[in-house]
Amino acid sequence: MVTKPDITKRQEQLLEELKKCDDELSGQELHRLLIIEGKSMGLTTVYRNLQTLIKHGLIRSRHLPTGEVLYTPVDRDIHHLTCVQCGETSKMEGCPVKDIHSPKKNPKKFQLLFHTLEYFGLCQNCYQAQS
Repeated sequence: MVTKPDITKRQEQLLEELKKCDDELSGQELHRLLIIEGKSMGLTTVYRNLQTLIKHGLIRSRHLPTGEVLYTPVDRDIHHLTCVQCGETSKMEGCPVKDIHSPKKNPKKFQLLFHTLEYFGLCQNCYQAQS
């Protein structure tokens, strides 16, 4: 059983901002939101604390083909279809791996925190442009 790790006030602020938003946010978007709300935090500090939250299993990250990284709480089981040509992403309905269970006997005593799943291909516009 995973227990909630102790997190700092800054990490709690970032986690709360992510929970308030219905979508994923980049580190820069989080940084802007904190400034707007008067909770100023340096951009480097934002990214350092996001990495700590990932290591604690509280948030997940998704890397876009553009190099941008988006963050969301792990309790949101969201997966995406991403176009490798234009970078457009769309959310998938449901989770295809939701019913897959990790092995009961785990020799390495691995504690699963979260999973990610993303499909890459061509969106309809890019596919039609190639035809």
